[in-house]
Amino acid sequence: MSKSQFGVIGLGVMGKSLSLNLAEKGFDISVYNRSEGDEAHIVSEFIDTNNAFKTLSGFTTIKDFVLSLERPRKLLMMVQAGAVVDIVIDQLLPFLSPNDIIIDGGNSHFKDTQRRYLNLKEKGIQFIGCGVSGGEEGARKGPSLMPGGNLESYKGVAPILEAIAAKDAKGQACCTYIGNDGAGHFVKMIHNGMEYAEMQLLAELYALLSQTMNNDAIAKLFSEWNNSDLSSYLLEITIDILRKKEGDDYLLDKVLDKAGNKGTGNWSSKTALDLGVPANIMTSALFARYLSAFKDNRVQLAKQLIHKKSKGKAPDLNALEHAYRMARILNHHQGFQIMQQALEAYSWQLNLSEIARIWTNGCIIRSQFMEDAILYLKTSTDLLSHPSIFKTLEASEPDLLSLIQSAMTNRVASDTFWSAYNYWISMTTDRLPANLIQAQRDYFGAHTFQRTDAPLNQFFHANWTHL
Repeated sequence: MSKSQFGVIGLGVMGKSLSLNLAEKGFDISVYNRSEGDEAHIVSEFIDTNNAFKTLSGFTTIKDFVLSLERPRKLLMMVQAGAVVDIVIDQLLPFLSPNDIIIDGGNSHFKDTQRRYLNLKEKGIQFIGCGVSGGEEGARKGPSLMPGGNLESYKGVAPILEAIAAKDAKGQACCTYIGNDGAGHFVKMIHNGMEYAEMQLLAELYALLSQTMNNDAIAKLFSEWNNSDLSSYLLEITIDILRKKEGDDYLLDKVLDKAGNKGTGNWSSKTALDLGVPANIMTSALFARYLSAFKDNRVQLAKQLIHKKSKGKAPDLNALEHAYRMARILNHHQGFQIMQQALEAYSWQLNLSEIARIWTNGCIIRSQFMEDAILYLKTSTDLLSHPSIFKTLEASEPDLLSLIQSAMTNRVASDTFWSAYNYWISMTTDRLPANLIQAQRDYFGAHTFQRTDAPLNQFFHANWTHL
């Protein structure tokens, strides 16, 4: 019996879609899923449903699954992040051989990936942490893939991963070697943080526009934007969502206003804090999701509100367009800035321009601006330093302020737009009130301070109680 070229563990939505993608590309594939409880017939049903693909083989025991693969074995885990990944690795180890390659395609925390990479390296097993973006459709038709680990290991699976990945405008695979140990999962984590912000920006625009426009009118406006440099996958699907009806009613109006999350946005914000990067836009988006979960509290407090909002005038649509463009640029800048800091902190060789390239198709945050960012990041790791970007941001400042003023008038929360505005103002202010902060720290904790009239390598302490 011939051996399979590749294996997939876990037949959830993503595992199934990736398996079919692999089979469609002509690879001989073995798939495994446990067969307990509700999952008793998952493998057999998957094979039967997709019997047109003769290269698919299904297994319900780890040993048989591993032995069905040609050596060195190459297998992809699509299981829940966390303890389950370690459990599956422990189940695999007795049947693996030196130089076999395990790929974790879930949303694992990059530090867990670093730990697993080192532990498996001691056992002679190669480990790749691979970010996968694109959802179910992307997994089936071509995702954006972010593999990290040993370069030689990546070369061993590159022909397979690059075959199933989405293709960019030049026909190249949206898959590239990201960096050592946990770099792939790190980059996917930041991708998701940026995604949170992109989604929240659109949600805030929807909230403001819905004060004076119906869903169809908002969708029409967004469609016009989507035919410009603002085009993006998230804008595209938002248009579809706004237009979807259930009978005579918009389906969106029946969706409960409680947003969920799977943790990666939380990780992105925590990592930005750890690295000292002021990524306030994605963090505001995260807090907006958390706040939405307090639905009962919000309803109760809204009932108690004495001063109900008065209907304000419709916002300036041109100003909104410019403000949206500005906030998106700043969000991308902050995301890439986190990766730049990680490059130094973790000794990774991250190529930001190449990361932008593999995010131009297959992934959730693909957009026209991401296409442009490929060139921007070839000459600088700081998007704000690019003359044309800075000029756009400078010209858009009054429009972003106009959006915020309109939101305040209509009593509409605009967390991410506020954060973008505050970030821009602070970054373009040559003297911030941090001098008072440092004086306060020196007053109560003798933390010292630097002086504007002395060399920066000198630190001073003052007795602030004697005036």
